[in-house]
Amino acid sequence: MKSKNPDAQHVGERSLPPEPESMQKYSDEVRERIAKKAYELYEQRGRQAERDVEDWLKAEELVRKEMNDLSAVPSLPK
Repeated sequence: MKSKNPDAQHVGERSLPPEPESMQKYSDEVRERIAKKAYELYEQRGRQAERDVEDWLKAEELVRKEMNDLSAVPSLPK
């Protein structure tokens, strides 16, 4: 039976939240690095739930710092 409300979702269906703006500026490679770092933080905290956004933001900060540190290192002469 269809719902009369076109905006209603079926039971069990979940819509994904929109992608944060901060994610849209990164390449797939950088997103993967951030995701891995966020998972490491999650593991280090003993897999406590409900702090995924906090983990992501901290991971994003750490990866951006790593990238900035790497770009600041002068290349060696050949």
